[in-house]
Amino acid sequence: MEHETFPEELADTLVRIQRLIRRRLRGGLTRPRLRGAEVELLRLVESRPGIGISDAARALHLAGNSVSTLVNQLVKGGYLLRETDPADRRAARLLLTEAAEQRLADWRRRRAELVMRQVSGLDEADREALRAALPALRKLAVTLQEEAEEP
Repeated sequence: MEHETFPEELADTLVRIQRLIRRRLRGGLTRPRLRGAEVELLRLVESRPGIGISDAARALHLAGNSVSTLVNQLVKGGYLLRETDPADRRAARLLLTEAAEQRLADWRRRRAELVMRQVSGLDEADREALRAALPALRKLAVTLQEEAEEP
């Protein structure tokens, strides 16, 4: 019986944790919040500076026009720079602004503090169980990513 509900319970728990972290972090914002897709795009550009719009669309599994809209909003908001690709004048390369770098760093710091506070409130056995589960959760993330990238 446990095996029948485990995948659903795991997925529900991971989604719930993510939603609660996002909601708690939103509470401390002094500037307009960024949508999930905007943050995903900023994090992608941070990890792959100079990425093009079509490559970003593929990486995020979004339509090119959706990513173009996100780029326009983030450029207007002062979070992204769109530079012309010297190898192909028709293509744009995306870079973070200093404001975006600071915002992502602030978000990471606040998220780490929030999770640390919550985890430190658990007993040692629960903290150790979470620590022990990390490698398996990372493998799950990798296999989900790889499956999503298959043609």
